[in-house]
Amino acid sequence: MQALRDSLKTGQWKKVYLFYGEESYLKRSYKKQVKNAIVGEDDSMNYNYFEGKEAANVNEIMGIADTMPFFADRRLIIVEDSGLFKSAASDAFCEYMANIPDNTVLLFVESEIDKRNKLYKAVAANGSVIEMGRQPDNKLVDWIVKMLVKEGKNITRRDLDYLLERTGNDMENISNEVKKLIDYTYGRDVITKEDIDDICTEQINGRIFEMIDAVSEGKQKRALELYGDLLLLKEPPMRILFMLARQFSKLLQAGELVKKGMGKSQLAEQMKIQPFIAGKYIAQLQKFPVSKVKKALEECAATEEAVKTGFLNDRLGVELLLVKCSMK
Repeated sequence: MQALRDSLKTGQWKKVYLFYGEESYLKRSYKKQVKNAIVGEDDSMNYNYFEGKEAANVNEIMGIADTMPFFADRRLIIVEDSGLFKSAASDAFCEYMANIPDNTVLLFVESEIDKRNKLYKAVAANGSVIEMGRQPDNKLVDWIVKMLVKEGKNITRRDLDYLLERTGNDMENISNEVKKLIDYTYGRDVITKEDIDDICTEQINGRIFEMIDAVSEGKQKRALELYGDLLLLKEPPMRILFMLARQFSKLLQAGELVKKGMGKSQLAEQMKIQPFIAGKYIAQLQKFPVSKVKKALEECAATEEAVKTGFLNDRLGVELLLVKCSMK
């Protein structure tokens, strides 16, 4: 990522780039920055954009790339969601990555890639491959603070941790929620927990945390209510199951570290999470010992298998899982 930032500052570009990963906000932001740096916003003569598998005609892309830029230093071609890094691209196109003209920059933007793919290896050998995945909590905190400071707003670290717990780690969602908070607190300098509760939409991560709280306390009714809320929000039962299993897995990791004598700060550092979240894990483990967490993970795996083999309906399967795991 630093090499890309250097290119944006110096104007020294490689011939080909690949942006990939699940953080759409970063991919869109850097794609825009690259476009503005190389051809500007209004240059349509030296800019070509291809989106989707049907649009990504490799012969046309190579033909355009070989065309001299029109009264400019460089030509930019962006190819997005082409699927070329998940399927077999032509040998000629892969070989072309080494022969792109010096006055052309080719940028691929993909959600999914296969590192065994021949085109991926060709881009990596002749250009720059940059993963744009979910950002760690410390970077998200710094990013949010910068957004708030720019608008003259302050927030306590505790309330900032609470905001992240509520929004999840998707930067697009965080950006939208921060903008809402800035507008909502017009005329005030400080953003509070009450403001967050009033205006911010709680994402699935927050509901999952609450659900495990309820499970750990043996509150079956509350766990099922939260499950019902997620179903009303059109969350698929299997996605809820995946999120539950992931959270149980993190709780198990926390439990093993606590066994080694780690406290909240050490836990947060080791797991790369906010101290606020580490504290919640420790609190959950007091009511939900490691042995029960392991059993919950086994139940998650069994439920997934039962649904995939047709033995259980997905909605009912997750409901039964919550009932079993919350039994005292």
